[in-house]
Amino acid sequence: MAAVTMLKRFDHVPDAMLHSSSIELEQLLGGPALFYLEGARKPPLFITVLQHGNEPTGFEAIQQILRKYQSVELPRAVWLFVANVGSAAAGLRTLDTQNDYNRAWPGTTDTATVEAALMREVVDTVTAKPLFASVDLHNNTGSNPHYGCVNELEPRYLQLATLFARTVVYFKQPVGVQSLAMSMHCPAVTLECGQAGENAALVHAVDFLDACLHMHHLPDHQVSPHDITLLRTVAVAKMRAGVTFGFDDDNHEVQFRPDLDKLNFSPLDAGETLADLKGKTNMPIIVTNDDGVDISATLFDVAGGTLTLKQTLTPSMATLDVGIIKQDCLFYVMEQMALPVAIS
Repeated sequence: MAAVTMLKRFDHVPDAMLHSSSIELEQLLGGPALFYLEGARKPPLFITVLQHGNEPTGFEAIQQILRKYQSVELPRAVWLFVANVGSAAAGLRTLDTQNDYNRAWPGTTDTATVEAALMREVVDTVTAKPLFASVDLHNNTGSNPHYGCVNELEPRYLQLATLFARTVVYFKQPVGVQSLAMSMHCPAVTLECGQAGENAALVHAVDFLDACLHMHHLPDHQVSPHDITLLRTVAVAKMRAGVTFGFDDDNHEVQFRPDLDKLNFSPLDAGETLADLKGKTNMPIIVTNDDGVDISATLFDVAGGTLTLKQTLTPSMATLDVGIIKQDCLFYVMEQMALPVAIS
């Protein structure tokens, strides 16, 4: 099938890749690329970078790791998937001609796409033998802490996430994401490494990957409640089709507050105003829970020409980037949760 040939396979890293920018990878690799790199310990660690082309920290981190071990054996074998090199060349999250790579993994509702075929091939290849763990590295465009996301609440998954950050988010939606697919096979985590270009984000990602390569095993006892802040995603807020919106001028139907992204991971009280609706009375957003039910009217109120909260709410991944909002969402809705009780 033509889609399968999208994936380039390597058993070594071209020297030029150790020093290239993410923009140069499409020309260098010829397309999405899967590498198997031998190491002293097995099973291998699976690392995914550049699912979104404007999120380069993961690639820059693995570059540093590969340069560090260029003349010596890796501490652990590695599967490395360098994903959307096409959108990286354009400096965009996703090209208009593509489906979002991180909505195309097994479990996606849209199984007939070229991207879905690509991800099936990747998963079939890397899971043919056992894996140590799976790590998918991302940046985000809003003001967020560094945090890890898991799709299972088993101890090894949470131990992997808290190795990166105290803040951990559990989610089951959206489907078709890398960590959700890989959690069926091994401990898996999505890492949100702050904004692209931040040196602290790069250092943090490098330290985490190096630690994973040196670990003998992931602890199978539950994380201490003192060492984790666990939240779960309960809904996603998106703009309704056809509604114009913005943050910095008055030429839109919906004028969001310009500090929206500064509210991430902060509980907001009922009555808090998020947007000026210029006198309009229609709900401008649609908020759906994990079952796909529209709960907009439960969480938000349209009154007096403003969009306000009806109840306490904690957003994450809010951004001021209109393009990203149109491609993905306005923000996710979270709530704090307790650790599952260990079963003896």
